[in-house]
Amino acid sequence: MPISPTYPGVYIDELPSAVRTVVGVPTSIAAFVGTAPRGSVTDPVHITSWADYEREFGGLDPASDLSYAVYQYFQNGGAEAEIVRIVAAAPPADDDGGGGNAGGGNGNGGAPAPKFPSPATIALPAAGGNVTLTAVSPGDWGNHLRARVDYETHDKPKDAKDQKTFNLTLRDAATGTTESYLNISADPKSTGRLSVALAGSSLVTVPDDADGKLLTKNADVAAGQDPFPDGKGGQDNWYVEGQHGEDGDVAPVAADYLGEHSPVQDGKQGIYQLLKTDIFNILCLPGPPGQLGDATHEAGILSQAAKLCVDRRAMLLVDPPDGWTSVTDAAEAGRPGGSGLPLTGDLAKNAAVYFPRLRLADTEQQNAVRDFPPCGVVAGVWARTDVQRGVWKAPAGTDAGLNGVLAPQVLMTDRENGILNPLGINCLRQRPVVGNVVWGARTLKGADILADQWKYVPVRRLALFIEESLFRGTQWVVFEPNDEPLWSSIRLNVGAFMNTLFRQGAFQGRTPQEAYQVVCDATNNPQNDIDRGIVHIKVGFAPLKPAEFVVIHIQQLAGQIQV
Repeated sequence: MPISPTYPGVYIDELPSAVRTVVGVPTSIAAFVGTAPRGSVTDPVHITSWADYEREFGGLDPASDLSYAVYQYFQNGGAEAEIVRIVAAAPPADDDGGGGNAGGGNGNGGAPAPKFPSPATIALPAAGGNVTLTAVSPGDWGNHLRARVDYETHDKPKDAKDQKTFNLTLRDAATGTTESYLNISADPKSTGRLSVALAGSSLVTVPDDADGKLLTKNADVAAGQDPFPDGKGGQDNWYVEGQHGEDGDVAPVAADYLGEHSPVQDGKQGIYQLLKTDIFNILCLPGPPGQLGDATHEAGILSQAAKLCVDRRAMLLVDPPDGWTSVTDAAEAGRPGGSGLPLTGDLAKNAAVYFPRLRLADTEQQNAVRDFPPCGVVAGVWARTDVQRGVWKAPAGTDAGLNGVLAPQVLMTDRENGILNPLGINCLRQRPVVGNVVWGARTLKGADILADQWKYVPVRRLALFIEESLFRGTQWVVFEPNDEPLWSSIRLNVGAFMNTLFRQGAFQGRTPQEAYQVVCDATNNPQNDIDRGIVHIKVGFAPLKPAEFVVIHIQQLAGQIQV
């Protein structure tokens, strides 16, 4: 703070430092969007291991491409992920499509109405009527919930009619997850009332009108005995079970992925739940919604997902459609005049497609060999490469092995690879000795005919990394006095960040001057822009391009003849 000298002597003034460290952001947090048997449908869930996924979303499920993709991601080197679960939302009651889970005809020749996913409920008896607990997410999983009420509270009265508190225990019989809530008050104004106690439950929700009711206790159980054994609900009254939970028989459609059918109309549902995350770098939509040319989702899920990636400085991993069963199929789609790649124009710079699908053993179906979309495996390879070499290294080559993969669906030769590579279609190959590997590093703007600056995946991802890091690392600049002291501080801090990347090998060039530049001075900040409150920072870098083609020149030298 300013010093106001009033007496002879020495004064100490601590001056603010001009150093504002720019920290690099994470580069390999993958986001997965798809269907699962359980888990939140309104908010993304951050996980750091496969065990986290099993606990939150139920583990591997043959009906869920999402589950296998996440498993393959962690198997191949992934470390962090954001999971978005999509379910089919029931149409309005007056919709000709059915009317929710109601049975009977639907006005279509007496055919039963379609079943949409719905959450299980647990009806707990109480003085003055039941209290209904609802599973936190829709699905059959909620039918495995069990709830038990007892009166072994800290203030247990001598006379039962004076009972004012109760204990509630919840258990998910499928996973063993148990939650215990002690000394819940039947006083609707108490801080220990039911709605407050269950506010943090990962299993159920409870309506506010449940407060003020004393839940009826279940049958007593001998000390030390498990109160939740199978078959002891119902007439034995040891606990109350969940019921009416439905997985549903209706698959999500484009409107569900785009959040248009969500009952929570906050603009952040479907894939847009990812707007609630701090950061993600890779987006995967395992299954048909994430495939090129999928006719079931013609409303443009891919284009909207690609736009989201551009807005959030992330990359979209696109899966090949089931119809691409040969190199010819893929080539016809990528060539001018063919069926075409639906992601074109500016959005394509933040997307990459990998062909073919991959063959893996399905542990949930007696190790039967199945074909899987490759996005989860490839996302794991990207994450592993980032850690081992850096985001500027192409996630391809002999080091980019595909863990757990038996073989690509289509085995191709070098010449066949040479047909797809110039079209911007990355190949997954089985190579001698090294096994199954990623053998391509182009974006969907990578076709030779486009000659685009964002042709290569590592170049685009490095640019996104720099952009996001500087976006976050220069927030302190806002509202600072816009003059040379500020510009000098910007050059110092941004330059230090870029120099760190240079020393790590992220750029071309032998010297910093050849590798990058940071310009923020009077040359790019005219007075007119200063008057409008604008400061310009120009950051340039010389990216490393992957060595796609290695040409070895061999020449036979004749014996030297002296004349």
